[in-house]
Amino acid sequence: MGFTKKIMNKLFVRNSVDMDNWIKLADFLGIDKNTDKDVRSEATYFACLKLLSEAVGKLPLKLLRQTEKDGVVEATSHSLYNIVRNRPNRYMTSTTFWSTTEYYRNHFGNSVSLISGYGEKLTLIPLDFSEIDIWYDDAKILSEIPDVYYIYNHGGKRYCFSSEEVLHFRTSISEDGITGLSVRNILKSTIDGSQKAQNMQNSLYDSGFVAKAVIQYTGDLNSKSTENFLANIEKYAKGQIPTSKSLIPIPLGSQLTPLNTKLGDNEFLELKKYSSLQIASAFGIKPVQINDYSKSSYASSESQNLAFLVDTLLFILKQYEEELNYKLLSQDELKKGYFFKFNYGMLLRADMKTQIESLTKAVQNFLYTPNEARAFLDKPAVDGGDVLIGNGSTIKLDQIGLQYSQNYNNSPNTEGGDE
Repeated sequence: MGFTKKIMNKLFVRNSVDMDNWIKLADFLGIDKNTDKDVRSEATYFACLKLLSEAVGKLPLKLLRQTEKDGVVEATSHSLYNIVRNRPNRYMTSTTFWSTTEYYRNHFGNSVSLISGYGEKLTLIPLDFSEIDIWYDDAKILSEIPDVYYIYNHGGKRYCFSSEEVLHFRTSISEDGITGLSVRNILKSTIDGSQKAQNMQNSLYDSGFVAKAVIQYTGDLNSKSTENFLANIEKYAKGQIPTSKSLIPIPLGSQLTPLNTKLGDNEFLELKKYSSLQIASAFGIKPVQINDYSKSSYASSESQNLAFLVDTLLFILKQYEEELNYKLLSQDELKKGYFFKFNYGMLLRADMKTQIESLTKAVQNFLYTPNEARAFLDKPAVDGGDVLIGNGSTIKLDQIGLQYSQNYNNSPNTEGGDE
């Protein structure tokens, strides 16, 4: 089995293996097997991971080329175009690959993908960062030239990749400029607190929102009958024994005194909401994107997406583009004007009326040809639509007023004139 195939098999079976190991550990420790084992069970943390992963995954990645006249065209004939745009490897679409890459980058602080093959045979394979160690060979042990090496430990074997053999994307926070820090490690206490708050809420649901209580009775605390007595009272309180939903039978001579803990008095909801906003802000997520509309100030979804693009996504996408340009394109290709770029316009799509008005203005002001505007609406090209057209009343700034002179009106570049 080849190394590439081993990695891909590992990606598909990892979840089931982890679950089997977790069940065995839970049975050994005697704890609930359904207990979540990581921070992804925290709702806000998961929502932020999902939002960023999907935001990057739905942006088309293009390979472009700058022409001699400073124009930009899609390099559809290049061998890398179909790889990065549609299928980075045989198992993943481009959407799946980039959303997975973004998930690793946020959850682990780093995302590493193996560059395997060359040209049309090139594939990009995401590696599990939990099995990767990053070394800086400043002592020149592995090579005469100091470099950053990625040690991938899998299946009892160790694989060593140089910095040129992998794509490495990191978070914006780094202590050494090489490895990034994950949000879950930076905000560990905040995320743990949010998880405990959710567990507390779950326990209230399990108990039927019945608080702890003190039972006064004349029996012996150490007797077996006491345990049975309390167990039956608890079953009545939770509704496990068919009886009235609001009444609990108490034996003669006993008294039940509830120990009320009011969530409102402890500002439970406010603290939980504040923790959620802290987690979201660490990801660069706006409150409105996690369904908090209490302080929404966006006039439209378009302005909201624009703020998200400028404040959060631009850094992420720029990092991706720079790494791809350096690792996948040769120096000769860079000199010829090739470069990778995400299509940001996918995030800023407006309603049909606004979109048509914008395209119409672009055509009238010589920015788009009619066929380029039709392409935005997924319409076929038409004959004669590849020529720039526009409003004929537009003139150069240094020609303002010349249209009223006799020489301008009689010039061969103008038609007619005042008689």
